[in-house]
Amino acid sequence: MIAELDRVILSEDLPEHSLKAGDIGTVVLVHRKGEGYEVEFVALNGETLAVATVFASQVRPAESRAIPHARAVG
Repeated sequence: MIAELDRVILSEDLPEHSLKAGDIGTVVLVHRKGEGYEVEFVALNGETLAVATVFASQVRPAESRAIPHARAVG
């Protein structure tokens, strides 16, 4: 189960937040025993880009052996 402070990866784009599938965020709040989450997405310079409310189906846990990628944001 995904818990607060876990890293998660978006499974789909969230255009309303300028986020794309594959973006990595940190869970800051768990809703209804894991039905949804508040996830903070941060740039490499530490700037918070978005805090998004997502359903459990929109994220997956980050695996320790995953390779992160970076992209420029507006």
